[in-house]
Amino acid sequence: MQQKDALLTKIDAESHTARSITGAEAVIQSLIAEGVETVFGYPGGAIMPIYDALYDYQDKIHHILVRHEQGATHAAQGYARASGKVGVVFATSGPGATNLVTGIADAQIDSTPMVCITGQVAASLLGTDAFQETDVIGITTPVTKWNVQITHPDEIPGAIAKAFYIARTGRPGPVLIDITKNAQFGKLDYSYRKCEYIRSYRPHPELDNEAVARAAELINNAKKPFILCGHGVLISGAEAELKKLAEKAGIPVGCTLLGLSAFPTDHPLYIGYLGMHGNYAPNIQTNECDVLIAVGMRFDDRITGDVKTYASQAKVIHIEIDAAEINKIIKADVAVHADAREALAALTEKVQPASHAEWLQEFHDLEKLEEEKVKKQELYPSSGQLRMAEVIRLISEKTKGDAILVTDVGQHQMVASRYFGFKHPNTNITSGGLGTMGFALPAAMGAKMAAPDKEVIAIIGDGCFQMTLQELGTIYQSKIGIKIVILNNNFLGMVRQWQQLFFDKRYSSTEMINPDFITIAKGFFIEAKKVEARADISADLDKMLEHQGAYLLEVVVEKEDNVFPMVPAGASISDIRLE
Repeated sequence: MQQKDALLTKIDAESHTARSITGAEAVIQSLIAEGVETVFGYPGGAIMPIYDALYDYQDKIHHILVRHEQGATHAAQGYARASGKVGVVFATSGPGATNLVTGIADAQIDSTPMVCITGQVAASLLGTDAFQETDVIGITTPVTKWNVQITHPDEIPGAIAKAFYIARTGRPGPVLIDITKNAQFGKLDYSYRKCEYIRSYRPHPELDNEAVARAAELINNAKKPFILCGHGVLISGAEAELKKLAEKAGIPVGCTLLGLSAFPTDHPLYIGYLGMHGNYAPNIQTNECDVLIAVGMRFDDRITGDVKTYASQAKVIHIEIDAAEINKIIKADVAVHADAREALAALTEKVQPASHAEWLQEFHDLEKLEEEKVKKQELYPSSGQLRMAEVIRLISEKTKGDAILVTDVGQHQMVASRYFGFKHPNTNITSGGLGTMGFALPAAMGAKMAAPDKEVIAIIGDGCFQMTLQELGTIYQSKIGIKIVILNNNFLGMVRQWQQLFFDKRYSSTEMINPDFITIAKGFFIEAKKVEARADISADLDKMLEHQGAYLLEVVVEKEDNVFPMVPAGASISDIRLE
């Protein structure tokens, strides 16, 4: 009897992989084969067959109904960044597909793995300007790692397998699959094989041991080495390897915006956050070091300032998986085209144990200057309106740096990046390269879906919140227990700061008359409170953190608070201002 049951099970399994199903069901079966458990999306006419197929698989794939397709992409980004998995998005044709573009572009520049599946009009209608037809392939080609249009059901399994392989390997990124409606309705003999190879695509470059040896020689002879830690360290899971290298060779470490959380902020070799509003010491010392070791970062303009004066005195070692980024902006004396984890492990074996106490002390001396000029006033003000920095400091202290912090774009983003104590990898989720306002609320939803046992806190400005506040509906319907902190200064704060400093305080279209955020939150059945007094902030943060489920705390902060230090646009990083 047991043998008969086993035989029937085997026959059933074989017929399942080879049975005739619709293209729409093939989409769902293929996602399950790739281990997908969560999809963010919004249904519509051209993708309706896929949603109909999803109905029978609700026990295997959890669909989150967003309130706008852009919210789906940001949620998928947050999910991917917190989990290390590929984020998945569904949208219909026309405006549904075009609403994805901002999030896709954000994922592309920030190297976030994402697969977007869009419905399309029937193949017979392509090019006729049919209802809700847009050339989504043409529109998304510049902002995807790969995209494809499918017009026949037989193409679906192979395209999805290829999409996941491309999205997650090498330098990760977004992929889009556009499926015509006839392909969704059509039948195919379904079977699925994961993609492990694509001709001419080499996502894992072979490590050049000679380049590693040259890099080690530079480090061994260095008097003032400096490591710049980028997002690639997190993507490759190279946090432990980076720490070993830094500790063995005694090298100070600074993090880019997206590199934050790759190296513990309480480590004695951590010397701060790099960039336009980063810490004073790492910016100044970049132009003083003799060997600059850049790991998994692309030397974007917010890091370099004026490239003509950037680290011109240093020998540059660039460890980078994307060959296109090597020598694109800053010429490397030694280029290590490799996965960061593999390269750092090999490099650590070849470097000699060292200590650079005097060099590290130079960072600490500059840090004291920033402490006196900036930090004391921002972190521990005794009078006046609440400051953004003191709110972030309190959140960091109360969560002990264990929370996942999801930040939007602007002053609050820079302050949070400077003052939150990141202790664990992938606990900093933000929009870096594209700087997308409205990112944080949906991205926090995705992060919470990926890490339900972690506290997820979204730090959002009043302007950013109004870009995607409709996702409060998603939070309520899907019971996503994120904590939302609006730092409200009734301004588009970062733009206002630039207008103050560089446009003679001509505040053109930056002051905001805001709605009642508490009433809005309660309209979505989310607990909320507004706090204005310094005496109340600590207790109100406690109440937020102790609350079971979603909670919104509006914090009224100093209206014309500025973020310093600051490197003026186009200036040398040596010209960083403390006031």
